[in-house]
Amino acid sequence: MGEEERSGDGRKTGEEVDAGAIFVLKSKGTWWHCGFHLTTSIVAPPLLSLPFAFKFLGWAAGISCLVGGAAVTFYSYTLLSLTLQHHASLGHRYLRFRDMAHHILGPRWGKYYVGPIQMAVCYGVVIANALLGGQCLKAMYLVMKPNGEMKLFEFVILFGGLLLVLAQIPSFHSLRHINFFSLVLCLLYSASAAAASIIIGNKSNGQEKDYTIVGDKETKVFGIVNAMAIIATTYGNGIIPEIQATLAAPVKGKMFKGLCMCYTVVIVTFFAVAISGYWAFGNKANGLIFTNFLNPETNHYLVPTWFIFLINLFTVLQLSAVAVVYLQPINDILESVLSDPKKKEFSIRNVIPRLAARSLFVVVATIFAAMLPFFGDINSLLGAFGFMPLDFVLPVVFFNFTFKPSKKSFIFWINTVIAVVFSCLGVIAMVAAVRQIVLDAKTYKLFADV
Repeated sequence: MGEEERSGDGRKTGEEVDAGAIFVLKSKGTWWHCGFHLTTSIVAPPLLSLPFAFKFLGWAAGISCLVGGAAVTFYSYTLLSLTLQHHASLGHRYLRFRDMAHHILGPRWGKYYVGPIQMAVCYGVVIANALLGGQCLKAMYLVMKPNGEMKLFEFVILFGGLLLVLAQIPSFHSLRHINFFSLVLCLLYSASAAAASIIIGNKSNGQEKDYTIVGDKETKVFGIVNAMAIIATTYGNGIIPEIQATLAAPVKGKMFKGLCMCYTVVIVTFFAVAISGYWAFGNKANGLIFTNFLNPETNHYLVPTWFIFLINLFTVLQLSAVAVVYLQPINDILESVLSDPKKKEFSIRNVIPRLAARSLFVVVATIFAAMLPFFGDINSLLGAFGFMPLDFVLPVVFFNFTFKPSKKSFIFWINTVIAVVFSCLGVIAMVAAVRQIVLDAKTYKLFADV
């Protein structure tokens, strides 16, 4: 393993590498750090939408999809890690998803397919997090000042200011302490959401629980597709190679340990929030479970206001960490294009372009989030178009192309089935997402205060 490469383009140790590999994707981490990065990228506030997904599926299908999503993604991420390890053992350590596609499937796959959709997904996550961060800040503001007049876009800008500072953290490895804090935060808001749901659900004067799946046949069908897409996207990652790139050589076995840590947190948080939220609110579960804690008839919270303030604070802080993690592949490209690998990392030559480029990308993302408070619909399309192939399809394809298992073997066929099924689901989910955008288009308004 001593000759594992540092370059993402297939060149061996000792050859010139780009500034992105040197400055952003530093290979210095332990499996613990890898676990923190994985947890932050997967166990994020979108898990608070799981009870909403359940209302379109019901108990049996909902739990089955949740278990299936965990099993398939853990399997596919493990295969992707094994594929990366195999190439590293041959002296070709790939640090980026697009580099894997370039060398395994061909140059055009990396340049025109994997690279663009990964960047679209990562930037989409940053915009969506800025929007959700603004919504949580507004919820905190309304707790303190119920008749306050500040608008949503103002809170999005405030969150963008926090992100602007965090975006200047130099490398992925430098985020290890922030991502440990992020792991703690996701446990805190998930436990809080589950506890609040159980308390509200146990109240004798609470609303009657109804688990009937409502709507006509068309609504139910598209509801099922949307729900499956929500669950799949919630398990989404899209940056496994970049996370594995942060591991110090030799990498063998470290990623699997990190995945085990991550999925321990996944099982605890996803299942607790999904089951307790759906049990408490049934088919009245909202897109974000926190909004169910407000009684729409009296406009009063069903739990103490300090609790609402804290749970939103936990969420805002973790959203900032998640956004910065998904900025790393973008930072890698910016560094590769704008920085000089022959100069020191913090030389004036490299610091000024880095500061300007990273700031510009955060400012543009914040403007989009403030302008488009309906970005959730667009993000659903990005999730179907991006997370499905990156996390469910390509890992098994890469494994089959690399290891070439016998066509009579079980692993070949299980991988083929996964690739076909989730390719089809991705196409159907894109259709459903476009349908939802069309239905909601009449309510769209720039800088709307929702």
